[in-house]
Amino acid sequence: MNWFGRKAAQHAARPALSRVYETWSAPAPLSWEVQVREGYLSNAIVQRAVRLVAEAAGSAPIVASDPALASLVAASSGGQGLVETLAAQLLLHGNGYVQILADGAGAPAELFALRPERVTVEADARGWPVAYRYKAGGSAVVLPAEDGAGRIAVVHVKALHPLDDHYGAGCLGAASGAIASHNAAAKWNSALLDNAARPSGALVHDPGDKFMPLSAEQVDRLREELAESFAGGANAGRPLLLEGGLKWQALSLSPAEMDFLALKDSSAREIAMAFGVPPMLLGLPGDATYANYREANRALWRLTVLPLCAKILGAVAQGLAGWFDGAELRVDLDKVPALAEDRMALWREVSAADWLTAEEKKALLGLG
Repeated sequence: MNWFGRKAAQHAARPALSRVYETWSAPAPLSWEVQVREGYLSNAIVQRAVRLVAEAAGSAPIVASDPALASLVAASSGGQGLVETLAAQLLLHGNGYVQILADGAGAPAELFALRPERVTVEADARGWPVAYRYKAGGSAVVLPAEDGAGRIAVVHVKALHPLDDHYGAGCLGAASGAIASHNAAAKWNSALLDNAARPSGALVHDPGDKFMPLSAEQVDRLREELAESFAGGANAGRPLLLEGGLKWQALSLSPAEMDFLALKDSSAREIAMAFGVPPMLLGLPGDATYANYREANRALWRLTVLPLCAKILGAVAQGLAGWFDGAELRVDLDKVPALAEDRMALWREVSAADWLTAEEKKALLGLG
């Protein structure tokens, strides 16, 4: 029997510190590995936000109190830039660990960023960290917090976590709910495209006055013909011609009623907010004029990149203070292109101040 008008064809560890919010429609991932796969590797908004901030931090011009200190921080270790790697780890995980590798003479020769999800803090009886256990594969190694001379051997950089003394909290956990909603909306839209944006429904059989229900064999054949002839992207748009006693009843709401595009945009904006990135820099709908883009880029540096760089560089400088007296690392604001207009405005204001001496003007501009 052919039911349709058209004839059928003839043929736990503890790396993840965040809390997530579960919902029936878009469950948030629980483990750290799943969070990274679903939240970073499978979500374009998160990946672009993290890379935008991390690459900006890695490209920031750095001023050091000692040329050797600057060379250590600028050198790539294991194919990774130190500042960029730490920035990404802090955004995602909330923790960054830098192992200070010394040469034969005991001087620092290399700075290596460890994978934070592999590191466990080992504390003494009073709760102070004394070592860091690093697990890779089936082996583990204990890295002392200080070397034999009492100098820092592992630098721990962490974001604020109000409920944990030893670990920081990353942005990925705070954005898990929005990420799950964004991924669910993307899957929904993809499913609609596969079926020509037509909502799902039910094929209803009306037995009429004779009350002759379909047999199990007829139901199975009907299901097979429906799936073969009208389901999937290859059959999108094909008209459904039904014989007497059959009618199509839509079950789900229309895309306009569900408004999944608006939900997706809202989730994307929430993700951008969690990572401290202006939405327009991620290509989200908005007032994307040149002036607004310029202001957004300046805000990204002022509110996100520079504070993150200050945290990273401050921790690294403190860790290397045992080898470099008065160690200092900071971003050279005069060489940041995004802040050029701010610098020009300061120069104009200082130049117009006739009551200041030349030496005072130099001091205000950082040239004294």
